[in-house]
Amino acid sequence: NFGTLLFELYKFTYSPYRDKPRVDVYEVKPSKKPYKFKSKLKEDKYIDKQLKKTALISYLRFEDNKITIDKFTPKDRFGKFINQDTKLRSMSVGKTMVSYVAGHAICGGYIDSINSRLNDWPLIENTLYYDQRLIDLLNMKAGDRNYVQSSDLRIKNIGFDGVSNDHDIEKYMSVFKNTKKTDNAPFNYSQMATELIFNYVLFKTGDDFEKVLEKTFKKKAKIKDSVIFWKVKNSSKEKGNANNMFYATRYDYLRIAKAMLDDWQNDTCVGKYLKTLWENRVDTENDKRRKEGKKVSWVYASGYAGQFRTHFEGISKTRPVMAMHGRGGQQIVIDFERSRIVAVNSLFLNYNYEKIVYGPIKKGK
Repeated sequence: NFGTLLFELYKFTYSPYRDKPRVDVYEVKPSKKPYKFKSKLKEDKYIDKQLKKTALISYLRFEDNKITIDKFTPKDRFGKFINQDTKLRSMSVGKTMVSYVAGHAICGGYIDSINSRLNDWPLIENTLYYDQRLIDLLNMKAGDRNYVQSSDLRIKNIGFDGVSNDHDIEKYMSVFKNTKKTDNAPFNYSQMATELIFNYVLFKTGDDFEKVLEKTFKKKAKIKDSVIFWKVKNSSKEKGNANNMFYATRYDYLRIAKAMLDDWQNDTCVGKYLKTLWENRVDTENDKRRKEGKKVSWVYASGYAGQFRTHFEGISKTRPVMAMHGRGGQQIVIDFERSRIVAVNSLFLNYNYEKIVYGPIKKGK
């Protein structure tokens, strides 16, 4: 109901880092010359109805190098409590933001390639993650299913429950000592893999970490407002204190997605990174345990490419459509071939995903 959704809005949008904050933040300041979108807007009465009746907060559709649909929660819904400048929580969309940062670290020469082995990071020595290839963590194929499932740790007597934003990589790895990689390394979607990727970037970039973040979002995406990643409170870079939870305004999410689209189409170094992720995508068929009784967003996608969802039903597996997905219905889907983006922010996935997100991407020009 509305009251429950309003609680979710407060809990995830304001509470964690504003009221007696549990976390610190890595903040990237706005660009001095933020990217200015062109618009050729059209009406969509169905999306208006979805905004009035569901947990949908923001809907943006970008095609033909313009915003064609721009809808925001009305004042008599959630518009009383947030506005266009409110930083909205990414949930697992933050995983893809980490991947994009990793691409910039590779292109900056801090990491050799997606095939680099994590054998120079003391924090993960004598754990199953040591000497693994970066691409295997990017593709959620680290062989850690016996120990990690989604956001939960499955290690006996670990001393804390689940994957918490209060813990750094040093703390996590202290309970992973002497763990062994699972044979064949099946796809295993988890928070742990992303946090390891992000903190490996932190380790490799050292004092330049914030510069890499700035290059990714301020210089490349040309954000209008600041964006933040969480930082584990009372920890340090040396202990691995970066967290993939990400916040940005609705338009800055679209700016970042457009930067990815431009990288791909202009064949920049980061564009080549994204294409290499696409070429190394994996199936997620073994992940049926995550499927629910009805179709939800990730069920439409049976592939995974470096923290992006791929292989959408009804779309050729050779057509590069890559999506970011997060709890509560956060969605950013990019059609690199047809220059189309759909970006959605929501509090709960009770809107018609098939019609307003999947449908516009699936359709032909």
